[in-house]
Amino acid sequence: MKVQHLPDVRGFAEAKLQKHNLFSTERFFLDVYCLRPGQAQTPHAHAGSDKVYVVLEGRPTVELDGERQELREGDAVLCPAGSSHGLRNAGAADARVLVLMSPPPERT
Repeated sequence: MKVQHLPDVRGFAEAKLQKHNLFSTERFFLDVYCLRPGQAQTPHAHAGSDKVYVVLEGRPTVELDGERQELREGDAVLCPAGSSHGLRNAGAADARVLVLMSPPPERT
């Protein structure tokens, strides 16, 4: 059995956001994205995959089909398959976001 303790999953880099995989199967993956202030995931879409962002720490902004919303700890957002979505840390503090995707894009 693999157990992950979310507060321990962190790791930031100055160059770009860092993705830390917790679990993955042929049907889904669960990552933690670590973003320093100013770092972003460029808006993009996955034709056959749903994605969920859950904020663990910080105040990142999610963009979904052109609409932007600042999030806070505990907020969750569903990005349905085919929607344009991205994430930006426009705040002054680090942000950590739990990311669930099903199915993984390489499987679609």
